[in-house]
Amino acid sequence: MEQYVIKGGNPLVGEVEISGAKNAALAILAASIMTDETVTIENLPNVRDINALLEAMEEIGARIDRLDAHTVKINGAFVKDVPVDYESMKKIRASYYLLGSLLGKYKRAEVILPGGCNIGSRPMDLHIKGFRALGANVEIRNGAVAAEAKHLKGNHIYLDKVSVGATINIMMAASMAEGKTTIENAAKEPHVVDMANFLNSMGANIRGAGTDVIRIVGVEKLHRTEYSIIPDQIEAGTFMFAAAATKGDVTVKNVIPKHLEATTAKLLEIGCEVEELDDAVRVVASKPLKNTQVTTLPYPGFPTDMQPQMAVLLGIATGTSTVTESIFENRFKYVDELTRMGAAIKVESNIAIITGVKHYMGARVCAPDLRAGAALVIAGMAGDGITVVDDIHYIQRGYEDFEGKLRGLGAQIERVNSEKELQKFRFKVS
Repeated sequence: MEQYVIKGGNPLVGEVEISGAKNAALAILAASIMTDETVTIENLPNVRDINALLEAMEEIGARIDRLDAHTVKINGAFVKDVPVDYESMKKIRASYYLLGSLLGKYKRAEVILPGGCNIGSRPMDLHIKGFRALGANVEIRNGAVAAEAKHLKGNHIYLDKVSVGATINIMMAASMAEGKTTIENAAKEPHVVDMANFLNSMGANIRGAGTDVIRIVGVEKLHRTEYSIIPDQIEAGTFMFAAAATKGDVTVKNVIPKHLEATTAKLLEIGCEVEELDDAVRVVASKPLKNTQVTTLPYPGFPTDMQPQMAVLLGIATGTSTVTESIFENRFKYVDELTRMGAAIKVESNIAIITGVKHYMGARVCAPDLRAGAALVIAGMAGDGITVVDDIHYIQRGYEDFEGKLRGLGAQIERVNSEKELQKFRFKVS
């Protein structure tokens, strides 16, 4: 079993290049098979979730041509098996995006209920509500969601709760439905906008993405396109917080600073310097970190995917801070692991009360999910001594060459898969 082993105490210094956004890429890959023509997608992150989805798409007949690690050509003309029950689909949450793309194109879809990180309930009810509003019959059977319609017809759809997944899935299906569809209380995240831009580049007619009302006029067919995925705001934020935790000076390149405004605001609040450039952000942490209060909210609020990393920072800030999680109920599973490293955190319902300590101590910890795993790596780099992080397959789901990029900034971190390699690292850094 692979692990990260980290020797803490080194400030991160230098420049790091951010990969394409995983969450945008997963949706865009699923939508790429909605045309029978060839689609080229660039700036694709080379991570496990992406590779699993590509394998599953190939399994149902899509022609996949991997030009390089970050560029792929896809042709969906040969998709033959609308039921998608490929084993890899159980491992990633975004498998549900194939429902919207297949339903839009073929008017029927059956996809196994998705897996991914166990960070809380992410039900399919809003997706199903949207598909039914467009005229599809939807049922859950044998662990899969099945949707079918003689034809799809545009409708007015109000989402009871802001949902990125439901917004994107409904947008895909509606883009090839008859007539007009309006999605109210739509999610406004950057990857929703990226998805709309991608579909429009294929000939869809979508307006209002990035606001809470999206209007779609259905088209009969979509066509070929070449498209480059936006930078990953969560990867960018993770490196910005790693710079702050290690008292470093890091320039995070290939980003859209506007997407990082909530992250940047909290770094400024706790005493960091942040310099915004055209496509880069520099974070300098030369002063002691201060306490603050954080509440996760849908975009443009503070992202739930940055909550564990924020808690790591506040764990070594002066005073007492609070982190309120309003999106997912199981997002504090990392607290016990961080406590092993010396953190003083008490969780009451959906609020973590954090009393800052001087520093973390190296320990053996276990990554409970993708973002919490990255947060524990940050704690290890900020702490004293050696930290071993188990279950790093979660981290590899969403961060490309995480350890390589960190080493490029001066971190002492290696990926090992045996006790012998672990001891070799200990000897090297002792």
